[in-house]
Amino acid sequence: MVRLKSDYEVGEIPLSEYPRPQMRRESYLCLNGVWRYQKVKGGEQIQGEWKNILVPFSPESLNSGVEEGFTLGRGETLVYEREFIATKEFLKGATMLHFGAVDQICEVFLNGVCVCAHDSGFTPFCIDVTAAIKEGENLLRVECVDETEATERVRGKQSTRPGTIWYTAQSGIWQTVWLESAPEKYIKSIRITPDAEKRSVFVASEYEGKQKITVYDGEAVLVEKEFSGGQVSVESDFQLWSPENPKLYDFVLETDSGDKIFSYFGVRSFSVQADKNGKKRLCLNGKPYFMNGVLDQGYWSDGLLTPPSYQAVYDELKMLKEMGFNMVRKHIKVEPLVWYHYCDKLGLLVWQDFVNGGGEYKFTHVALLPFLGIHHKDDDYRYFARENTEARYEYIHAAQDTVNALYNCPCISTWVPFNEGWGQFDSEKISYMVLEMDGTRFIDSVSGWHDQGREATAMRSLHTYYMPLKVPRDPRPVVLSEFGGYSKKTDGHIYNTEKEFGYKVFKTNEALLAGLKKLFLKKLKPLIAKGLCASVYTQVSDVEEEINGLVTYDRKVIKVPVAEMRAINDEIKAESEKVE
Repeated sequence: MVRLKSDYEVGEIPLSEYPRPQMRRESYLCLNGVWRYQKVKGGEQIQGEWKNILVPFSPESLNSGVEEGFTLGRGETLVYEREFIATKEFLKGATMLHFGAVDQICEVFLNGVCVCAHDSGFTPFCIDVTAAIKEGENLLRVECVDETEATERVRGKQSTRPGTIWYTAQSGIWQTVWLESAPEKYIKSIRITPDAEKRSVFVASEYEGKQKITVYDGEAVLVEKEFSGGQVSVESDFQLWSPENPKLYDFVLETDSGDKIFSYFGVRSFSVQADKNGKKRLCLNGKPYFMNGVLDQGYWSDGLLTPPSYQAVYDELKMLKEMGFNMVRKHIKVEPLVWYHYCDKLGLLVWQDFVNGGGEYKFTHVALLPFLGIHHKDDDYRYFARENTEARYEYIHAAQDTVNALYNCPCISTWVPFNEGWGQFDSEKISYMVLEMDGTRFIDSVSGWHDQGREATAMRSLHTYYMPLKVPRDPRPVVLSEFGGYSKKTDGHIYNTEKEFGYKVFKTNEALLAGLKKLFLKKLKPLIAKGLCASVYTQVSDVEEEINGLVTYDRKVIKVPVAEMRAINDEIKAESEKVE
């Protein structure tokens, strides 16, 4: 295997931009940068003296600075430490310590006091550390355990035996660590719900007391309104957000205690309606809208789950928009909030997968039977390797945390609880749980296989790589949530020179482009009139052995010219606009 480096520079304090764009305070102390680490087993150090690591990159990644070959075994604990200075000016009243994500189970200690235990490797968490922090030097310690696939826990695409569609496992801190301070009485959270029909927005604030909201369109003040009771409705004939018009409005929340939050919103709606021929369609702002997307694993050659910089994230999303895609399916990963902010700004819809887990992925159970048209009931926990009750509850809690963390993002149109039967269980109950938490978006309940035929899911979701593309009869909207996967090896940019995986192999970039034109324009395009509502091409980038990306794993080579992909997608868009 070749560790590939991208062209993006990693600074001394990487990914230091404010990490939560929709709930920003003026106080901010980024704790990314050089920490020290060691491995411990049974209370004893394994590796001897402390060594340095660049946070927030996991020790298995190139950008972490840790020597190649690092692994965290069962029964081992990865321990991080660093000192930081908290000034009198920073400590205003309440102090909150934030972690974007720590894989997989962790305990956090501040000045020797355990302030938090967190169990889930992909969701953000916040700790009120007012009682533990002090003016001057503080010691922060994080202890991590990572079981990867040793249990049925949520783990995503990570594997200790990577290959084909499974990737290198990582551990520890992999998103930004940061501090903020606020008055003793402060806003704990905000919840933004747009109403496209009324061109308004409803803001709920977790705060008891008087507040004021000021809404801006650029520099112009549109609304200034005082309220109490923690919620307010704001109306101003707002423009509707869409990929073609990603209009966002900034607002500021101020409290009688002196807390001040900077945020933004977009106003849009998602619904299912019948077209003039009676076929169910996915609609954006009350009109049929074909979601033409691409699958994004979110893996980086030098950072694994962590991008080398936010500039790299922005450049990739901007490339996809310039290629003519209007949607990204974020595959079995929760990204840093800045990623969703860029989708909001650029105008890219997001289908958000929940992070899967479960026991052994049995090909015959998960894939072969659905291929033959047999869909198994997902209350059979043994069949789906979901017998561990604790792990099922962990998945549910992680799903709830994901919805709560991303609820305010205008870009997200669809929640995807399960993918291809992997770790699937009680999908109807899970879907109703999500709909109760958020009834404003679509549900792709069981993306790909083992469809339960339930009304809780908004759509019939197909993954088609080897069979002809088609639109089956179904009372629900039909989507092609994975297809394509065309691969092209790019010498000098290959992770594993001996193994490569893709669903159809092309020898040259010219042949790959010709194949894509045939796939999109001859096979996909005619299905739109027949009822197809969305498509997701596999995939954005190569990932390790899987080389079916539009770009290489190190992001140095774009295999399909942007203008050519745009021309293909323009034809798809023109065809979709004929639907009424």
